Amino acid sequence: MKIKFLLLGTSLPFIPTLSLAQCVATQDCATLGYTETSCNGGKGVKCPFGNKWACLPTEAEICKKNGFTESCTGTGQSGSGKSCGGLYAECSCTSSYQYTCSGSGYAGGAGSACGGKYAQCTCASGYEWKNGSCQKETPTEGIVGDQYYCDGKVVGVRASGMGFFVSIENATYNGSQIMIWSNANSQAARAFCGKGRLPTKDELLTIYNNKSKINSLSTAVRGQNLTNSHYWSSTNHSSRTHYGVDMSDGNVYDGWGDSSNYLAYVRPVLTSW
Repeated sequence: MKIKFLLLGTSLPFIPTLSLAQCVATQDCATLGYTETSCNGGKGVKCPFGNKWACLPTEAEICKKNGFTESCTGTGQSGSGKSCGGLYAECSCTSSYQYTCSGSGYAGGAGSACGGKYAQCTCASGYEWKNGSCQKETPTEGIVGDQYYCDGKVVGVRASGMGFFVSIENATYNGSQIMIWSNANSQAARAFCGKGRLPTKDELLTIYNNKSKINSLSTAVRGQNLTNSHYWSSTNHSSRTHYGVDMSDGNVYDGWGDSSNYLAYVRPVLTSW
């Protein structure tokens, strides 16, 4: 019988070796991103080590993150493009808000503005809102600047410095613009809403001296130029005739003959208003 001895230093592969394990501290909820006390409708993830939650983003938060931040609920506003959760990337004004309400005759905007524009403007004194703008008021009868209105229409004008209005057209009688003095006198009285009259001799001369201005003012309102011919005045020359002025050259006539048979033009005037 043989006995074998193990010698020290001999390797023993079947004897296990020992190793040291590393311990890692457990992270708290906040470090792991769980910061909410609760989530809307319970939609989220609960921290495995406590009662904290990581909540899913809401629709509003997702929309805002993608640039949808405008509610577009202000006066006159509407959203541009598609909405996201009731929000828009930008707002625009509705088509009715189109007036900036600035300039001559404007006093500002009516109501609330949308981006500096209004649905209607307020007008300064003497102006009215008409056809989308502030326009000078049209009186039934009366003066606006150097124009005289009757029945809402311009019937007379006056050149700068003149103290009376001149009709924008010749008077007519039975379809004719030339007439005897008595008819001239009655037709002139019908002008200017019944306030007109024949001009005096001196007023006719003033009309002649301002003829180009009066013609320009008259034609601007679809009136009639002064005719280059004789016009009756109210100034009496004798028991049978009245003075007249030739609008072609400014000559004063006092020898036309009997006022009951001589024919001339009539341009009524207005001095009392």
